[in-house]
Amino acid sequence: MKKKKLSFDAIVVGGGHAGTEAAAVLARMGHEVLLLTHAKKTIGQMSCNPAIGGVGKGHLAKEIDAMGGLMARAADKAAIHLKTLNSSKGKAVQATRAQADRALYRGAIQKELSLHSNLSIFEGAASALIIKGGKLHGVTTECKTTFTTKQLVLTVGTFLNGKIHMGKEQTSGGRKGDAPSIILAQQLHEIAPRTGRLKTGTPPRILKKSINFSSLEEQKGDSPRPVFSYLSKREDHPKQVSCFITYTNNDTHEVIRASLRDSPLYSGSIKGVGPRYCPSIEDKVVRFADKS
Repeated sequence: MKKKKLSFDAIVVGGGHAGTEAAAVLARMGHEVLLLTHAKKTIGQMSCNPAIGGVGKGHLAKEIDAMGGLMARAADKAAIHLKTLNSSKGKAVQATRAQADRALYRGAIQKELSLHSNLSIFEGAASALIIKGGKLHGVTTECKTTFTTKQLVLTVGTFLNGKIHMGKEQTSGGRKGDAPSIILAQQLHEIAPRTGRLKTGTPPRILKKSINFSSLEEQKGDSPRPVFSYLSKREDHPKQVSCFITYTNNDTHEVIRASLRDSPLYSGSIKGVGPRYCPSIEDKVVRFADKS
């Protein structure tokens, strides 16, 4: 039986967007790398928004791609709807945006990671950092396995002492269906007492068969289609699908206003200012009441 490797040049904790990129670039540089994740099947999971790119984030995907990263290539393999935003304006403000099939994206990321023989993956949640004399020596998992390293990359996303708000209901969780990382969060707070909390919002998914598509405005993807990666071809794209546009009206707004007390943003459950360019539907109705 092959002996389990317990010492690595670098360990990456978390298998989301940042963690997979970090593990892959370390492996490309020739290091022996361990990617530590609570569930192998969710490596590369698009937890919130199944979109890649856009005016605000498209340049980041392109920069990662220029450095040999994974996101743009995976986006091309998963993109089911592609558009060039601001196509009527100059090149400086144009951006590529893709709606991605979440399962295809996750599969593409996992396949990319499997190509690196010096990248190991261990399924287990990190529970504690091993620190001696003010120096990092490794990490211990919840199943009591200890890995040693001198370089640790924490890409834990929403899991550190994570809370999930669904209307009036509050639960602990890294994301829906996954437990949060409580012990590691407490240790990090002891190391660096000044901590903050970030918020992300996830829109509800709508059952397709409940939608009357005949009353919606169809929006096809661009033709010819843009590609994200400098290394991709249009032939890499899966079958394309249309998006559909709908609008709110005064009746919609009245329903939302009457239900604001049930929104964690307005009930006091969540404190802080939401994002400027991607607000929730109730935030839009309150902040931009003059628009429809």
